[in-house]
Amino acid sequence: MKVEISVPEVVSIFKEIQQKPGNIFEMIRVEIKESVGQYLTKLMDLERTEFLGRQWYEHAQGDVNHRNGSYSRNFTLKGIGAVKVEMPRDRKGEYETRIIPRSKQYEVELRQDLSLMFLTGVSTRSLSMMSERLIGRKVSPTEVSNANKELIEAVEKWRTRDLCPENP
Repeated sequence: MKVEISVPEVVSIFKEIQQKPGNIFEMIRVEIKESVGQYLTKLMDLERTEFLGRQWYEHAQGDVNHRNGSYSRNFTLKGIGAVKVEMPRDRKGEYETRIIPRSKQYEVELRQDLSLMFLTGVSTRSLSMMSERLIGRKVSPTEVSNANKELIEAVEKWRTRDLCPENP
């Protein structure tokens, strides 16, 4: 990725940093989120190109599938927060990215962290209130509960396991 910045932009940024030194970290966070969003969007676009089997404006014979734009979506990443990505689609609706799961709003590691916090005794409502501050996106109590279902099932299975040794 090539970054281009003009001298007046640099001067403007330095003046802003001098006036409010604490803003530099917010500026960095915003830039990182935008860069990660662009990176993920580009990866998915390349994945769609591979799926379709041809580059932009490359013609194909017969009844073939075509690009059909994209739609905006937020996806929350651990350590970064909510990132805006453009989800590419095809005309026939056959393409599905493997990079960002279709119905998931945050990555697996974040889901596991929410479950661990729940296991340590933090309530679903408390997790919901803390989520916006910690990850930049409010996670509803229902989402926290849904993330914990698998964990609760595994703990319950372990808790009710048979402790009797098998007879020879």
